[in-house]
Amino acid sequence: MLDAPFYSDIAEGPDGGRAIWLHASDGVRIRVGHWPLGSQVLKKGAAEKAQVKGTVLMFPGRTEYIEKYGRAAADFAARGFEMIAVDWRGQGLADRLLNDPMTGHVADFSDYQKDVDAVLTWATQQELPKPWFLVGHSMGGAIGMQALYADLPVKSVVFSAPMWGIHLKPATRAVAGVIATIAQMFGQSHRYAPGTTPASYVLDAGFDDNMLTTDRDMWTYMENHIHQEPLFGLGGPSVAWVGTSLKFCREILARTPPSLPVLTLLGTHERIVDTPAVHQRMENWPNATLQMVDGAEHEVMMETPETRKMVFDAMAAHFSANP
Repeated sequence: MLDAPFYSDIAEGPDGGRAIWLHASDGVRIRVGHWPLGSQVLKKGAAEKAQVKGTVLMFPGRTEYIEKYGRAAADFAARGFEMIAVDWRGQGLADRLLNDPMTGHVADFSDYQKDVDAVLTWATQQELPKPWFLVGHSMGGAIGMQALYADLPVKSVVFSAPMWGIHLKPATRAVAGVIATIAQMFGQSHRYAPGTTPASYVLDAGFDDNMLTTDRDMWTYMENHIHQEPLFGLGGPSVAWVGTSLKFCREILARTPPSLPVLTLLGTHERIVDTPAVHQRMENWPNATLQMVDGAEHEVMMETPETRKMVFDAMAAHFSANP
């Protein structure tokens, strides 16, 4: 394992954070980041490590990267939890899968599980403090759900605006699968999905009426990241990504949910994932709670300070109640 580039100054996470290169089973190089519970923990023995409440496995969404969750790691550290995060294949500093590095692409949604397996192997080797807990945001909520079906070794779960459906206009949804099939037939699955471009949303949209956060400071935090490391940016998804993601979302709604304690957080102003799909999944999930976050957009962990405190308190309470 080799150390990977890690932008601790812009991540603003706890002391002692680092990043490591990992290779998935198919050879794709990904990056995992780890924030121990304060750098002093690394120098202490088992008794001190036992005071850690556990490790949060942060599964980021599409376009995201490790450093974006530095502040989240600090919030979890303040509540007694270590945290790791991952650059999924095709984004962040992980290997890009197409000649155009700005395309968000994966050939099959199950390929992300190869990344999960690599991260779990590394986490086990590192003996990260247990119990382990999952936080899956947006696309990471879909990846996390698939991992739960494969017996991800976590004790409880939080989903943040999980991508169990994608917000699309009815007409677009009706033809998306057909477009993906035809594109594959003609070798065009790598093309940008209709209506998307190579531009990174954070740099292209502007703060006013953006769909991620109502907090200008958090918006500036994300802008600064991409200005300092352009590879933290990502454009629209490929036709293949849309097709395989929609297929997997349909499978999520059709399967019996895993029997784990679950808290799902969803902003009342959500405009990126399909909110009816989230409500549908949660309505018939025993031992699961849906908590609406008033006034929040897609990134409930990157909202106003008041909202963020409520969100992280809720997540820490959920993990502590289900160890």
